[in-house]
Amino acid sequence: MSLWWQQLLLVMAGGALGAAGRFWLGGALLRQLGTGIPWGTLAANLIGSFAVGLLAVLLEGRGPAALYWRAFLIVGVLGALTTYSALMLECLLYARSNRTGLMLGYLGGTLLAGMLLVWAGARLGALLRAGA
Repeated sequence: MSLWWQQLLLVMAGGALGAAGRFWLGGALLRQLGTGIPWGTLAANLIGSFAVGLLAVLLEGRGPAALYWRAFLIVGVLGALTTYSALMLECLLYARSNRTGLMLGYLGGTLLAGMLLVWAGARLGALLRAGA
């Protein structure tokens, strides 16, 4: 089996896990926190931001095996877990329901927190690599 097919299968397997994780997280937070803000989407995007920063650094320069881990974890699991399209849909729904202020706060907060968490994940990854 070629490298491409192997990676595709890993992306698909990781995608199934990431999508299931997003479904579970969204439901759990909806039950706990209600419907005022789409907490599941926010949490998935923030967790994914941190994790992608961490994994990008930890997998950097790890040789050929890193290609498989990137396919499975970053493209598959995190690609399905994070929810940019859902974020955009929720912003559209806020805008259409005349909640533009909430939409701007949610979007800005998600982007700012995501940037901070991707940086924090990358910093942690660098520290873990230096200690290894």
